[in-house]
Amino acid sequence: MVAVTAPTPTVSWHGTVALLLASSTGGVGQHVRSVARGLAAAGASVLVCGPAATEEQFDFTGAGTRFRSVEIPASPTPADARAVAALRRTLADEPVAVLHAHGLRAGLVATLTRPAAPLVVTWHNAVLARGVRGGLSRLAERVVARGARVTLGASADLVARAAALGAADARLAPVAAPALPPPRRRRAAVRAEFGVAADQQLVVSVGRLHPQKRYEVLIDAAARWRGRTPPPAVVIAGSGPSYLPLAARVSAARAPVTLLGHRTDVADLLAGADLAVVTSDWEARQLFAQEAMRAGVPLVATAVGGLPELVGDAAVLVPPGDVDAVDAAVRALLDDPDRRAALGRAGAARAATWPTEADTVAELAALYAELAPAGPAAGDAGTPSAGRR
Repeated sequence: MVAVTAPTPTVSWHGTVALLLASSTGGVGQHVRSVARGLAAAGASVLVCGPAATEEQFDFTGAGTRFRSVEIPASPTPADARAVAALRRTLADEPVAVLHAHGLRAGLVATLTRPAAPLVVTWHNAVLARGVRGGLSRLAERVVARGARVTLGASADLVARAAALGAADARLAPVAAPALPPPRRRRAAVRAEFGVAADQQLVVSVGRLHPQKRYEVLIDAAARWRGRTPPPAVVIAGSGPSYLPLAARVSAARAPVTLLGHRTDVADLLAGADLAVVTSDWEARQLFAQEAMRAGVPLVATAVGGLPELVGDAAVLVPPGDVDAVDAAVRALLDDPDRRAALGRAGAARAATWPTEADTVAELAALYAELAPAGPAAGDAGTPSAGRR
């Protein structure tokens, strides 16, 4: 039985919040835009701070917010000191009631800034790096956990990690995937783009091309499917630093895989898909997994991070890094259309129980009201107008 999420009570909070993020091309940026849009629509004054490239990609001002550039790169560099100084200047110019940082990198800059406003940090990702970089990241985890007034974790394991490192107040705050628009093309048109025949099956994965996503596992499994009649077509949508090694692996393995690059038509891809696959080493509540299940597309995913609690028994879970397990799970579903259909229905039913974007915004507004029932508010003399940049 699937537990139904209780509706979140509506809380009216009209203060000023600064949302801080580091370099992002995917889920974190999408989440910040979703939250910013919802808070602004509910009457809060929202200032988004982050690299200029994030404004170019996610158009935070188009969501009804103000934006100030604070350049926080994806990895620690000496530029962090400049980011701290920039954030201090911004907060001096534009007083806020709450500072809410998203991700460990933004959380570290926010903590080092020592803001006067209460600091909330949402942990979106686990530290997977090893060696010197991993050691520095784990040190940053401890600093951020102890520096935030409230730590929010996108999955239960992140909450437990923050609490173990000394977080004063660690809470679960699931990240809702923004709703996809309806597909713009029919299923047949999507499949025709990739040369998928009527009797052929289409397997889709979407995400940043990064080592954490372990797309080489999917490629190696797909290479085994060349002997199927006909072989399924596999497409991976996304861009990132792993593109060249993955392209070389596809070629060497002669795998029936196409790397599509960045796509804005995920709803269309899902409309044409027979199966969705996630092969990551770790995820909290991966956006593509949510999108696939909402669309009723059967899902094979790794049993890591927050994915088991997200999907329950409405998806097929496999161990991370296991080519044999991915191969077997995908073959079983491709050979069983009734099982695929049942899994698609179960996924859509499970997705209907998840918190929505509106629920997420309401929970954050309630938290901000708890931390700053009074403070700089929209229209205060110390807060610039929405037209200021």
